[in-house]
Amino acid sequence: MTDKRIDGGVAHTLYDRLRRDIVFGRLAAAAKLPLGELKESYGVSVSTLREALNRLAAEGFVMTEGQRGFFVAPMTREGLRDIAALRILIEGYAFEKSIEHGDTDWEASIVAAHHKLHRLEQRMIQGDVSVRENWKQHDWEFHQALIAACGSAELLRLHQTVFDKYLRYQVRVLTFRGTLAAQEHKDLLDAALSRNVAQGADVLRRHIDGGVEHSLAHWGG
Repeated sequence: MTDKRIDGGVAHTLYDRLRRDIVFGRLAAAAKLPLGELKESYGVSVSTLREALNRLAAEGFVMTEGQRGFFVAPMTREGLRDIAALRILIEGYAFEKSIEHGDTDWEASIVAAHHKLHRLEQRMIQGDVSVRENWKQHDWEFHQALIAACGSAELLRLHQTVFDKYLRYQVRVLTFRGTLAAQEHKDLLDAALSRNVAQGADVLRRHIDGGVEHSLAHWGG
């Protein structure tokens, strides 16, 4: 008899792999996801593959079209603006709650996350694009640290989904805003440590909106 816990673990691992491959563009936007090819590529059963793809479809990373099967969700300019607006709302609210309730351990985690991000930002500014994927990972970790004290596991899960959808667009245009983005991250750190809710909200909005406009300016195609 198959251990359902093993099956569940395989499906969850596959879900994580597929989601990351979609976010980082290894599975292109709007591309068809043929089950036969994916079964061979990821080394899983079709039933496990369907389970992971249906989960991704529920979160908006994948689309289903009746008998035509599964497709990677497309990306549009309007979609970027929509997801950015949603991120501002969710992350802004969670950041405000974290500023109000975060303790010294929260502060220490933000400082540590910012230090790691800053080191990679400096390498990116100097032209080292080999650290690009690690840089985006540390970018996510810093923003996650900023809201970690919000007090809601559901809010954190929702933010992760929205952040990953936003990240898809950043990856698509292959751009980095350099010293401006790095300074905004420093300003977010300062707002958190000084418990300045208004400053944090203002910087976060400028940071996300700036990323949107930068991405659209380099959209191409």
